[in-house]
Amino acid sequence: MRYRGGLGRAAIGIAISAVALVLVARSVDIPAAWDALRAAQPGWLLVLVAFVILDLLNRAFRWRVLLAPIGRVAYRDSLAALLVGYLANNVLPARLGEIVRSHDLGERSGLSKSTLLGTIVVERVMDTLVVVVVAALAIFVLSVRGIVASAVLVGVGATALLVVAILVGLVAHRLPGADRAARAINRWPRVHSALVRLRAGLAITANLRVMAVALALTVVSWTFSVLGFAAAAQSVGVEPTMGQAALLAAGVNLATAVPAAPGYVGTFELAAVTIAASVGIDREAALAFAVLMHAMSLLVTSIGGAVALLAGGRRRARNEAPLAEPGRHV
Repeated sequence: MRYRGGLGRAAIGIAISAVALVLVARSVDIPAAWDALRAAQPGWLLVLVAFVILDLLNRAFRWRVLLAPIGRVAYRDSLAALLVGYLANNVLPARLGEIVRSHDLGERSGLSKSTLLGTIVVERVMDTLVVVVVAALAIFVLSVRGIVASAVLVGVGATALLVVAILVGLVAHRLPGADRAARAINRWPRVHSALVRLRAGLAITANLRVMAVALALTVVSWTFSVLGFAAAAQSVGVEPTMGQAALLAAGVNLATAVPAAPGYVGTFELAAVTIAASVGIDREAALAFAVLMHAMSLLVTSIGGAVALLAGGRRRARNEAPLAEPGRHV
């Protein structure tokens, strides 16, 4: 049944991506977009790649900061697990890469995988909070109306629900009926243990110093993302304002929350073209730089994730290699 459910979700995601690609094809002159793509300036593409890499390095450091109250984790391990998770997100539906990421770091560090997943939930809520604030400020400054503004309002509502969900998770043991629910869950010890460890990950929100540092690093990461979009646009001859680049970065990220095929193919491009058109940017140029931004992000995270996965596999193999018997050479 789980297998069928997974196939169903994957099929829905692929269908949504296909519809998004059709909508893009109908609203954009594809040959003109291809011409813009072919004329992209290599120098700006290198700048784009640099910002993508800086964003990833900063996110790995932020995760390590969030993990500090739980246990010591080497930076190389947090970076490697982050990259493996992004690689999984590129090939798996429904953001399953977040589960893969927690599992990978759990194997590398020995920390509870459920607790690590709890820190990732906190991380994602912080990302969404910053993205929604950036998008809201951008639509106010740019006086954007219509579907883009409506989508941002939906994002505000979703963020509020996420924050409430974390708060409920932290105080669930104090709510009415908590004892009855606890007795029911105790019938499944493994589920109870996983929930307790997940709550331990969510509990890092009580450490105000850690949360303040992590929030600052989140702002830094999204600054790199905004600059990356600006560089991608510059590569095809578009000179966006920082407000336009910020709205593009935030809006496209919010669009990735919509179920889609692995790698957010289609929804990423449709969001970029729609947002660009709302602020007066040519649709063909927008599709060109959206493809560049998307492709470079997928390329960097896929290569980095593959390298981290292979290196981690070799290191575990060395650690698990049997010791040589006395008098024998290995």
